[in-house]
Amino acid sequence: MDLFKNSSKQSSSLQIRGGSSTSHPSPHVSKGKQIVQGHGEVFTHFISLPLAIYPELKQKVEAFRNYILGDNNDRKPLKFQSTLDEMGIEKSMFISPNSLHLSVVMLKLENKEAVDAAQDILKSVSASVRHALDNRPVFIRLKGLDCMNGSLDKTRVLYAPVEEVGGDGRLLRACSILLSRRAYFYACLFDIIIDAFVNVGFAGKDAKSRLKLHVTMMNATYRRDKSKGMTFDGREIHKEFGRTDWGEYLIREAQISKRFWYDANGYFHCCGSLPFPHK
Repeated sequence: MDLFKNSSKQSSSLQIRGGSSTSHPSPHVSKGKQIVQGHGEVFTHFISLPLAIYPELKQKVEAFRNYILGDNNDRKPLKFQSTLDEMGIEKSMFISPNSLHLSVVMLKLENKEAVDAAQDILKSVSASVRHALDNRPVFIRLKGLDCMNGSLDKTRVLYAPVEEVGGDGRLLRACSILLSRRAYFYACLFDIIIDAFVNVGFAGKDAKSRLKLHVTMMNATYRRDKSKGMTFDGREIHKEFGRTDWGEYLIREAQISKRFWYDANGYFHCCGSLPFPHK
């Protein structure tokens, strides 16, 4: 397996300037725990684009963790492995390969009626989503590493940025803030999904401005020993792995995922799904 495979295919970066959705729960959190986030809002669910369905990506993420922690006997130890404690790095901070995903929008679904309504909303936008995608499959590439809202020496979240394969901008346009739903406009993917949940009060009004598509690799808030703080030194990791090509993947569906509840496969419990074009 080549964790450092390079790619030269044309792509467009999928980032919206602003805050993170920060929806990557620690695999160590107990079932049913809720989290207060943003403007005092308690989010119980979120719309996810699952990536843990791809064994090759899970293998690369697991290898990334093992290389850093020194758990891979087939590879020469990294120079900084002897200073992991000083860097503030521990095993609990790494994302579980079984929960790899992209986050679209955080949701507040406090009871079964709200979950049922969210399922109906997801079904209602199915045709519009397919139209926004030109009824064609959409692939993304995960490439490199970056830190969220800060400097590498005081990293809270280290993530893999998302690029759209082909560079035609369908997902990029879909992530942009376009026109109001009250006007006549070309409906784009994430505007449709996010607006649908914002309009009924299930998502925060600033959900689109906070959208930043990414895949979390390490998160300091996952740290078991909270006395060590909420940041770590990611400079050496970025120097070693900052050009990593994690691969290209088809976005197969969007799911209503329940935070901190996991199915047998280790992924978030699915409360509803919206298939994307496959062919």
